[in-house]
Amino acid sequence: MFGMKKSGVNAYASVGLETGVVDASPLKLIVMLYDGAISACIHAQQAMAQHDIAKKGEYLTQAVTIVDSGLRACLDKRVGGEIAQNLDQLYQYMTRSLMEASVRQDVRKVQEIQQLLMALKSAWETLEKAAVTRPAQAEMSLGQMVAQKTHEVQHMGQQRFATAGA
Repeated sequence: MFGMKKSGVNAYASVGLETGVVDASPLKLIVMLYDGAISACIHAQQAMAQHDIAKKGEYLTQAVTIVDSGLRACLDKRVGGEIAQNLDQLYQYMTRSLMEASVRQDVRKVQEIQQLLMALKSAWETLEKAAVTRPAQAEMSLGQMVAQKTHEVQHMGQQRFATAGA
């Protein structure tokens, strides 16, 4: 009597998501993309723990699609300058890493990307909140954080290259 069919719940959730997207600011849409990618990484890790290769592949594909076709595709490198260039490099790294993680069953790599996504999401949330009151400061702090993360990723890549060459 009080139960809802699963399709009804899914339809309700879909309407809620669509309403959230329609009402969202551009900054909020970016945060929502991060949420989706983070969720996909979490589900991929759970699938890996359960040795469910099909689900792992599905969730990692979803994460890669969000990063590459969502976050990376909306970058305007001409207008965004160095910040957009750094984000582009980070997104490329995330995409490669998630694909590697899928092939190698590397849970730690998925966790690493999840942590990067969470840090970037936090910066975008700060930017979203500050955009109303202090837009210049918010952009500067996002830029600093992105530059730091890009430097860390580049440093990790150099370490891997040196280790592989040794």
